[in-house]
Amino acid sequence: MLLVLFSGDVAELQIEGIPTSDINGLYGGTNPADDSGSIEYLSIRHGGAEIGEGNEINGLTLGGVGSGTKINHVEVVANVDDGIEFFGGTVNASNLLVWGQGDDAIDIDQAYAGTIVGAMVILTDASDHGFEVDGPEGSAAGSFTLKNVTVLGATKACSALGVNGEMADFRKAATGSLSNILFKDFSGGKDVELDASADAASYTAGTLTFANIDVMHPVSDGVVCSDVETLNQIFDDKSDESSFEADASTFAEVVIEQQAGNGVDSSIFSWTFYAR
Repeated sequence: MLLVLFSGDVAELQIEGIPTSDINGLYGGTNPADDSGSIEYLSIRHGGAEIGEGNEINGLTLGGVGSGTKINHVEVVANVDDGIEFFGGTVNASNLLVWGQGDDAIDIDQAYAGTIVGAMVILTDASDHGFEVDGPEGSAAGSFTLKNVTVLGATKACSALGVNGEMADFRKAATGSLSNILFKDFSGGKDVELDASADAASYTAGTLTFANIDVMHPVSDGVVCSDVETLNQIFDDKSDESSFEADASTFAEVVIEQQAGNGVDSSIFSWTFYAR
């Protein structure tokens, strides 16, 4: 397992969802290339639970998993909490599908430094963010890569379903890169958010980057919904301390159909429950 560093740089920590009395829940280590085996063509359906505040069971929880591990072709359907959560580590993951999770679809924490490529997120009225990304919690810098992802919003007849269903939220000085992302069918008021000053600082420093982001507005009866927002409203720096909103037109655009190379090819998921 890979060493995960926190405030105080502890070498091990208990993973969420497992009682502290069970030592099988410890994760950490010092080998970034550790091989924890492989997960391929796995469907995880109707799982999860909230044990207590901040302690939930995700569809797939990865704690300090090393880059020697193989994770590809995984779907998580209707999980009570997050779909897939990465707590540190360097593992790469590809061809992921999260559908109708109760919290965040792809959740990144604790200086995760791997690559996620080829993913589809389908939000429903139960869902929160497509992406929730937190920054490092200790001295390990970490920097994730997220590319070729399609995120479908929970919108019907131009109205948002549920109470949340945001595109993405970046928190606690998040660091990483996002490219070739398609956000589709989100109603007005749903955004990609820099949560606070620390995230604005990451963006300004170039340690949180965005490239080739497409937004496809929802359509009802062949007409684009009237309450959709402009790019500088969709890409929102809550602290107003960076040029994120003004820069949005340089890294994002509004499109009327999926562009070649952006988002994910949905045929990758022909094997999944979602495709049936």
